[in-house]
Amino acid sequence: MELIHFLLEFLKDPLTTLEGFLAEYDKLTYALLFLVIFVETGFIVMPLLPGDSLLFAVGLLAATTGQLDVAIVIPLLILAALLGDNVNYFVGRRFSDFIKSRDKILFLKREYITQTEEFYVKHGPKAVIIARFMPIIRTIAPFVAGAASMKYSRYILFCLIGAVLWVISITMVGYLLGNNVWVKENFEKVVLGIVFVSIMPMLWGIIKVKFLNKA
Repeated sequence: MELIHFLLEFLKDPLTTLEGFLAEYDKLTYALLFLVIFVETGFIVMPLLPGDSLLFAVGLLAATTGQLDVAIVIPLLILAALLGDNVNYFVGRRFSDFIKSRDKILFLKREYITQTEEFYVKHGPKAVIIARFMPIIRTIAPFVAGAASMKYSRYILFCLIGAVLWVISITMVGYLLGNNVWVKENFEKVVLGIVFVSIMPMLWGIIKVKFLNKA
């Protein structure tokens, strides 16, 4: 129950939760951050853990408290994202035949795999990078890439590029804006803005399919 409560608080307010964890456990916070990013990217059943908001909060706290070192945390979280993606990819690849033989597993429908295959064919490897910046999609994409039998040598290069761009960009935005009073006082609004920008490509895709393509 303690773990569930902690995760719920983390989802609700990652900045305050992270501040409390830092105050109590100090350097163990690095292990927590690694675990959260690894699970968010590596476990398809955990797509709702904070990703963008966590990275932004990490950058902000690194700038304002000095308890987190960006020179340590950025490489650490890039590694966590890469390991998570690889676990997700190989689980998808291992069970691809089983997945494709069924219409639906949990919330993952067989048509999602087909659509993702088409998405990869249309956009090429850059689709792996695009998915990294889209909440929920970044958790599903590696699994589906594996299930869709995307060639690993092609996948891993763009997976690495995506992880590096994602972690560095959002963490450094938080770091650079960390001492801005308005940002600190309106953290929730800033996070909502980041999430909105992240899901804009997905929303545009839905609009095109639902409305523009029918025109």
